[in-house]
Amino acid sequence: MHLDPLIDDLGTRIIVCCGAGGVGKTTTAAALGVRAAERGRKVVVLTIDPARRLAQSMGIDSLDNIPRKVDGIKGSDGGELHAMMLDMKRTFDEIVEAHADAERARAILENPFYQSLSAGFAGTQEYMAMEKLGQLRARDEWDLIVVDTPPSRSALDFLDAPKRLGSFLDGKFIKLLMTPAKMGGRAGMKFLNVGMSMMTGTLGKLLGGQFLKDVQTFVAAMDTMFGGFRTRADATYKLLQAPGTAFLVVATPERDALREAAYFVERLAAEEMPLAGLVLNRVHGSGAARLSAERARAAAENLDEGRIVDQTGGKTGVRGSRATPAEPSDTATAAARSSHDEAAPTADPATHDIQQLTAGLLRLHAERMQVLAREQRTRDRFTALHPEVAVAEVAALPGDVHDLAGLRAIGDRLTAGRIPSA
Repeated sequence: MHLDPLIDDLGTRIIVCCGAGGVGKTTTAAALGVRAAERGRKVVVLTIDPARRLAQSMGIDSLDNIPRKVDGIKGSDGGELHAMMLDMKRTFDEIVEAHADAERARAILENPFYQSLSAGFAGTQEYMAMEKLGQLRARDEWDLIVVDTPPSRSALDFLDAPKRLGSFLDGKFIKLLMTPAKMGGRAGMKFLNVGMSMMTGTLGKLLGGQFLKDVQTFVAAMDTMFGGFRTRADATYKLLQAPGTAFLVVATPERDALREAAYFVERLAAEEMPLAGLVLNRVHGSGAARLSAERARAAAENLDEGRIVDQTGGKTGVRGSRATPAEPSDTATAAARSSHDEAAPTADPATHDIQQLTAGLLRLHAERMQVLAREQRTRDRFTALHPEVAVAEVAALPGDVHDLAGLRAIGDRLTAGRIPSA
């Protein structure tokens, strides 16, 4: 997968980074934002990451619900980068303030049930992320929006949230609570006094009378807004299906992460949403991949036992013979051979220390090669199931990303597409 053409294409207006938690979605989104801005795009990155790593890496004290310009962006053609972190409750408040008159908005915002709903109702964060995406796109201030989807147990929550909130608003309980307000007059009061008495009595014992009253007051105030929630959710869902949107599924080369990625790929296909490809994060490599784990372990064992390392036919060193080009295994076993070239009755302590250090490095290399083999098997299983999905491999960095330079390094690895073979 080649990402530079994707971010350079002015027809690409939204990039959604999705996947399981802990796979590097936030870093990927931020790195894409930096690279796109430095290639001339006007970008805003929307993150829903509570760890605030994005703000720190971009040199911003803190992020909130308002896009903040990032300084230090290099490049030409007027590229800019803004970043923001979703404030779930504030976004909900903005919706209420925008779609209700002042008196009704105040009644809703001060309602205790609304305050609980806006701060922690299941699926609210994911729904508000989609609401904020719709708001940003409608402003048309940026030509590229990069979305870091919410961290959640399931990568599918982002797509399911509007339907779940819609089901809640359309549920029988809510409709029952809305009925008195809709009936009005004596009929409404009669229904409230007779038809609701049994339910309110039972629920009042379970939930508390004041809580039930808060819910009824909230529903009455929100009645005219429920349809707007569903309409906007549908509009944003269609926006995600539009040609100008590209989904990047982010994963690490681990079994659980790639299994989640496979589910998401299949779900995106079922929902007819445009998938750009898979970003495989934190892929390990080795500069000495020709030295296998088995040969490295054998060399380490021979060093420990004070023996010359076994070599393949035609490679055994003979004193006085013409030198041949060194192989990786030759380099790895140089310390072992040198200790036997001189027939000294006792080993030099310095030479012994070098042997021990070399043996330790050989074992570390063997472990690294095992990791590489496991990652390759896991990656091969995914590509066998989804050969149509383009993949960009991102080499693991030795440390955490904490500044723009680190994000640029990730961007370089992202757009390289694949780790070069050793």
